Amino acid sequence: MGFLFALLFAGCFFFTAPFVGCSRSLLQAPQPTTALDVAEALVKTKNVLSFDPTKKPAFTPLDQSLSASSPSSSPSSISLQIHPRLSIHKSSHLDYKALTLSRLQRDSARVSSLVTRLNLAVIGISRSDLKPLDTGLEFGAEDLEGPIVSGSSQGSGEYFSRVGIGKPPSQVYMVLDTGSDVNWVQCAPCADCYQQSDPIFEPSLSSSYSPLKCDTQQCKYLDDSECRNDRTCVYEVSYGDGSYTVGDFVTETITLGSDSVNNVAIGCGHNNEGLFVGAGGLLGLGGGPLSFTSQLNASSFSYCLVDRDSDSASTLEFDSSFPPNTITAPLIRNHQLDTFYYLGLTGISVGGELLPIPESAFQMDESGNGGIIIDSGTAVTRLQSDTYNVLRDAFAKGTKNLPSADSVALFDTCYNLSTKSSVDVPTLSFHFPEGKVLPLPAKNYMIPVDSVGTFCFAFAPTSSSLSIIGNVQQQGTRVGFDLGNSRVGFVPNKC
Repeated sequence: MGFLFALLFAGCFFFTAPFVGCSRSLLQAPQPTTALDVAEALVKTKNVLSFDPTKKPAFTPLDQSLSASSPSSSPSSISLQIHPRLSIHKSSHLDYKALTLSRLQRDSARVSSLVTRLNLAVIGISRSDLKPLDTGLEFGAEDLEGPIVSGSSQGSGEYFSRVGIGKPPSQVYMVLDTGSDVNWVQCAPCADCYQQSDPIFEPSLSSSYSPLKCDTQQCKYLDDSECRNDRTCVYEVSYGDGSYTVGDFVTETITLGSDSVNNVAIGCGHNNEGLFVGAGGLLGLGGGPLSFTSQLNASSFSYCLVDRDSDSASTLEFDSSFPPNTITAPLIRNHQLDTFYYLGLTGISVGGELLPIPESAFQMDESGNGGIIIDSGTAVTRLQSDTYNVLRDAFAKGTKNLPSADSVALFDTCYNLSTKSSVDVPTLSFHFPEGKVLPLPAKNYMIPVDSVGTFCFAFAPTSSSLSIIGNVQQQGTRVGFDLGNSRVGFVPNKC
């Protein structure tokens, strides 16, 4: 596309600049220790539970665009104001630890789903090969049973964008997900739908709604599909955590600010259940042919995520260039599964010391196993168990002066910082080819799990060969994907 889309979602200001190269200062060795502001982190854990979205002004078309007033935007940039998750639903958890445990439980389910999807692809099996598609082609409520679930009560941590569906556009919140390809929205008539913040999309009111036939290429791209009356395409997507969507596969107009994209393949879900926190659907940003990015023919996209306990906003941009100080790494694709974005990681250092981890621990083999992906929907970074153990032991050695605490869920290295306002911890950095280094802020790997001072090392082991860099480690960094040149870019402190 010749234009830039910028979508605000969960906390940052956007920027664009021509690619010049990597800043020399960013390639210098990071400091051996990094300060963690304990007091600030604990304040956030208390504020998130007291935040009342009903006291914020409702969305109106007048607050859609920031492009004209943003000093850092290019003349062609388009921006939508997006209300974060906390603006949609007030947390129902009684304390921050309960919220944390709920988030981690959902995160584990997502990781399991991603790993399963990759394992099936590597051995050449699709989900539709495992079982017949049980959609109930008339979409009766009895065909897929289950409670209507509000994602807010489950503590899920997705990021949202405000998108218009149809002509005239109906505004809905949509989850943004780099680990998914299929776009979908809840549709009337609703046989089984979860709670969302906006009215359910009504296809009969849209002049651009058009069902896809079974012989279309878009229908053939689906992992799970079926035909109704031997003509119209029916899709199914499940996410491994109990979330799913089933309905008609159609084309619709998607509106972003004042710009519209016609004939976007999107699922119109009549049977849906999930932990989507009020969102009306999902915008897939994966690498497959059905993703929104692919259907835009975008040459690049980038996003910036802030602390998910924040009520500020960030941006998603399409067709924007890397700025001059971008730290770049190879973007690698898996010939067995084109959805995921693999990262050319060569090593990890703690306290300025490169850990004795072989590069093969981060590499994908010829069969498509292994490697490390970067994912917006996974929260906590997962590393192969042997790699994780080396990292954890090095970090624990550098923090032996800090009082320890009991493990919490999947976190086995925790600390009691209740009497501290600030502590220094070893700097953790990712290393890429050509000597490029990305040091992480301490708050991206030492996170509070309650409101009384328990902090944990926010990495976790996995028995899978697939490693994942999660959004906790990405927070505060603009992450860009140069699809044309197969590069991933990182710009710290640019939200």
